[in-house]
Amino acid sequence: MDSALTLIGLPIALGVIMLGLGLGLTVADFRRVAHHPKAAVIALACQVLLLPALCFGLVLAFGLPPELAVGMMLLAASPGGTTANLYSHLFGGHVALNITLTAINSVLAVFTLPIVVNLSAAYFLGDARSIGLQFDKVLQVFAIVLVPVAIGMLVRAWVPRVAESLNRPVRILSVVVLVAVIAGAVIGERDNLADYFVSVGLAVLAFNLVSLGIGYGVPRLAGTDRAAAKAAGFEIGIHNSTLAITIALSPALLNSSQMAIPAAVYGVVMFFTAAAFGYLVNRVGTRTSTSASGATAV
Repeated sequence: MDSALTLIGLPIALGVIMLGLGLGLTVADFRRVAHHPKAAVIALACQVLLLPALCFGLVLAFGLPPELAVGMMLLAASPGGTTANLYSHLFGGHVALNITLTAINSVLAVFTLPIVVNLSAAYFLGDARSIGLQFDKVLQVFAIVLVPVAIGMLVRAWVPRVAESLNRPVRILSVVVLVAVIAGAVIGERDNLADYFVSVGLAVLAFNLVSLGIGYGVPRLAGTDRAAAKAAGFEIGIHNSTLAITIALSPALLNSSQMAIPAAVYGVVMFFTAAAFGYLVNRVGTRTSTSASGATAV
């Protein structure tokens, strides 16, 4: 189901990438998040409350089999993945907001994820299967996200010239690493992809698109700036599929390969939809700015 590339290679690669993100951050970035908490509160509300409800509706609409339905709900309850930070960085989102949301979501998931999955199992399976999220999984997310970012920020604060010289090469390396991970994930699962996509592909795609749209649209409607809305869009639209797969397959938790299928498909789909989302949002933003400038000139 899952490969060493995603379980081991991806976290290590993302840790290196997070170091590069830290090179472009300062303490002032996080202070701005604290001074303007609206986007963070809205994103967390969407992640914890709105998405599971929307996912439940999609599961019923697509008529998924019980174990796949629980797998979808597990995915919806999983916190944002560290990959969201990378996409936000590449497409001009508020990276500090992403990192803050990832950290908070990882803590909240200790409580919210078991509740969502247990209720889903009781509803779809008639089985009040009890799970808890192991604390070491939360620590892994913190280690991947916060430690490398902190090191990068220290380099930025102590030797800013080094940070500036490294920023562009690391950004380019980030794209190369991301493309390599996508290619490796597709090649590693090529024999199973067709079966996975037939069983749950449309539901996963719909949920992914809804997540991205809600994550960006709700904050924008609430009046947040475009960078913060992009950050929220990526944070909500890119779930931690590796965590969901691990929980589904773990003998101590759900012990179900069927429940892991939605997250496995999502782990492939999200790379492409997130890139298209970032490109589209930036393109629309550029057109809007150009139109506004033209109207002002007239």
